[in-house]
Amino acid sequence: MKVKENQSSSGYANGPPWLFRGRALYQLHLVKAKTARAFIPKELKLVEAFGYTLGGFFLARYDDSPAGMFDELVVIAGIVWNPPTSCAWAARVLVNSSDACAHGRQEVGLPSHVAEFSKRVTPVLRSEKEKSHGILNLVGMGSALSTAKDDVEIQVSEIQGSAATAVCCINLPNSVISEAQAKSDTKHSWPEIQMSLPSFSGQTVYNPQLLKYSCHIKCRVRAVKPAKISRLDTASIDNEKGSCLVRESAEDDGLERSLSVLLSKPILALQFDPLGMQVEAPTVVIPQLKTAGSFWKPSKAF
Repeated sequence: MKVKENQSSSGYANGPPWLFRGRALYQLHLVKAKTARAFIPKELKLVEAFGYTLGGFFLARYDDSPAGMFDELVVIAGIVWNPPTSCAWAARVLVNSSDACAHGRQEVGLPSHVAEFSKRVTPVLRSEKEKSHGILNLVGMGSALSTAKDDVEIQVSEIQGSAATAVCCINLPNSVISEAQAKSDTKHSWPEIQMSLPSFSGQTVYNPQLLKYSCHIKCRVRAVKPAKISRLDTASIDNEKGSCLVRESAEDDGLERSLSVLLSKPILALQFDPLGMQVEAPTVVIPQLKTAGSFWKPSKAF
């Protein structure tokens, strides 16, 4: 899917809460605490055990949102303690919408970057007696014959000006189920859940304040086989000149550390389909004296 340019009629202008509908894969990884700490402010306490924290990624395809239809990959560095609960910290957010990127940076304090999501579906023949295990239709494809299952490959490249930097390749298990199976194994048979995912953000060049926001999710969910993540050639290519570029900036270091999170060991993958998500306006978080077991408190709406 090509990058969607900013539009003056952006739905973000209507103000919070911001509503998103689509489908997603939420995959949890064991991330080395040392890797996660490189992203998290020193004043926040990382939730860890035996040198690891809980990170991973959130891969979504939104059919309806304030920015219209777009794809998103949120790399989650780890979990930080915020009594009486904990909050996630995003290491990097990749979206193929410049509108969504600008909103994430300026309003929510996210480390958002514009990216391209190149998707390829490869049919893999199988015997008719073999059972199909449909999982994540992120590519918006239709149904397939019952004699085949599809491998879905998503290549993500970050865009910086005229340069495209290859990030990773996400290989999903077969994502299309036959019409016959769909009648007996419908999404409506999956349990419906509601949950809130609190997160910290901010302290970026676009938004220096420490923020906290919540995503309220209502979806049907099931456990699925984890996606496989592989590294792509990290050389940058100038799209206009076709020449390689030297990557030596701090942003490149951040991208390399984000790859370390993605390449860490997966422990659980959940498919959300259909997904409804409501994102609340972030609040500014200010330090508080170490009393009553609390270190941080929300200040005001951002």
